[in-house]
Amino acid sequence: MRSILPVLTVVAVIVALWYGAAAAMNAQWVRDQAARAGTEVSLAQILPRTMSQERPVLPAPHQVAKGLWEGVAGQKITSKRSLVYHGWITLSATLLGFGIGTGLGILLAIGIIHNRAMDQSVMPWAIASQTIPILAIAPMIIVVLNSIGVSGLLPKAVISAYLSFFPVVVGMVKGLRSPDAMQLDLLSTYNASRAQAFWKLRLPASMPYLFASLKVGIAASLVGAIVGELPTGAVAGLGARLLSGSYYGQTIQIWSALFAAAIVAAALVGIVGAIQTRVLRRMGMAR
Repeated sequence: MRSILPVLTVVAVIVALWYGAAAAMNAQWVRDQAARAGTEVSLAQILPRTMSQERPVLPAPHQVAKGLWEGVAGQKITSKRSLVYHGWITLSATLLGFGIGTGLGILLAIGIIHNRAMDQSVMPWAIASQTIPILAIAPMIIVVLNSIGVSGLLPKAVISAYLSFFPVVVGMVKGLRSPDAMQLDLLSTYNASRAQAFWKLRLPASMPYLFASLKVGIAASLVGAIVGELPTGAVAGLGARLLSGSYYGQTIQIWSALFAAAIVAAALVGIVGAIQTRVLRRMGMAR
């Protein structure tokens, strides 16, 4: 109970501030409607109306919760209005991109620690690649891939991989270099080859770093999949829900899609964390 109480307190404060912000930001519409009707409204009349608008500037928490519930449980999974349907489209691109980005990141990290030329050339370019805004490069990737006949899931996966590979590269390089000189010297006295040193020392030592970077990478991959849906005018995916909501001023739909994406990201990070606990425990690196 002591560990839950601070969390509940923070959540309660956030919800209270959210309700206050919703009332303040939506009140002007109520006043404008009253002015057009030639009537006056009191504060007691304004507050309930700010919480029940169809297209509020800032939806109240209960409106977002209702929209999220209706999108998840109030529709058939195959319905184009179902958040489960759109979430699966985005999740498919996320997982494919995450797999590509993780594999590429691990391979680059192995090359960087074993080859000085790659360390001095690839790593700076990997860092420089992350300075390019994803909103600028995403349309370019989609246009180039479409021009060679590649469309659908793969362009979004490429954007996801672009965002997810960098944390994996940095984490793996740090992890593979984490064994100290004494441990490496001990393997040298055993006449261990570079491959044996990698499999028996460097790779096991890198596991905590790898899983930490995977948690960042899979969340970034989800962001990449959503961003990849925006410039294409997609009709399916959480990005498509955000886009259609912005077109028609459906702020409740936008916020519901945002919370759905946050829930998916939290679930993915939680799954990676559960795998991390299990793997490190079996390796004797965690309790």
